[in-house]
Amino acid sequence: MELSQISESLQRDAVWVVFLNVLLQQAGLPVPAVPTLLLAGSLAVSSSQLANILAAAIVASVIADWMWYLAGRAFGYRVLSGLCKLSINPGSCVSQTEARFVRWGLGSLVVAKFIPGFSTVAPPIAGSLRMALPGFLLAAAAGAALWAGLALGAGWILRREVQTVISALDEQAGSVFVVVVGIAAIWLGWKLWQKYRFRQWSAVPHITPVELLAAMEARQPLLLLDLRGASMVAETGPIVGATVAEHDRLLDAVGDWPTSQPIVTLCACPEDAGAVQAARRLLAAGYLSVRPLKGGYEAWLAAGNATAV
Repeated sequence: MELSQISESLQRDAVWVVFLNVLLQQAGLPVPAVPTLLLAGSLAVSSSQLANILAAAIVASVIADWMWYLAGRAFGYRVLSGLCKLSINPGSCVSQTEARFVRWGLGSLVVAKFIPGFSTVAPPIAGSLRMALPGFLLAAAAGAALWAGLALGAGWILRREVQTVISALDEQAGSVFVVVVGIAAIWLGWKLWQKYRFRQWSAVPHITPVELLAAMEARQPLLLLDLRGASMVAETGPIVGATVAEHDRLLDAVGDWPTSQPIVTLCACPEDAGAVQAARRLLAAGYLSVRPLKGGYEAWLAAGNATAV
């Protein structure tokens, strides 16, 4: 199908196309919605049609956010852990995003759509933290209105330029396809390179749960930093003998702990990503012995260790 035909279809069924596109994207599928919103805005024939398209985008976004909210409320940290495992870059840890969400509150939902990765994890975080549903829906709708409204408005204002670009692309459809495939391949290669670099970067000495337990039972001076997210700590309880820490306030959690004494970092991220990042930061800050816990929280539980009741 040519781009001109796609434009005609979108102009005819703009409300439903935008609704479905936004719903799928906000549900977590890799379906970009901003290009559709820009094109729909440029094709709108009146302000009333533009308002209907905006309403469709808001409703679709809120429905998807509400579904993620319910999933987070029902399954808690397991949803967040699953999202973290699905990430192509292990270095992107949900617990870091969650800490910022807790700090910013409802306001974070308004800007979530503009922050890559945050848009998907914010609603389940809100659900897992038992945020009041009316406030959540209001903030989610405001964020969706701002996000979709800006894209539609840009398309409306630049409608002549957008149509000129579409005509040019329609004439060079074959070349455009090659360029798009090339860009997609470069993006995927970059992401895989990031993953490879992270694994090389995370090659730091770890400590096993058995070694950690032996040190704690021997009452050796040791600081255990629990870097799990707030929802996971609230659901499963704090770890006995550990200090709850945030990545953005790591040095505050360490306090006046001597730089010569050992520190262990623990997280619930794939490949111990959060614990490795924290360990690297503390080593760079001058602490001499910082080791991530091998296997993270799941390995800690498997070794038979407990959390506080």
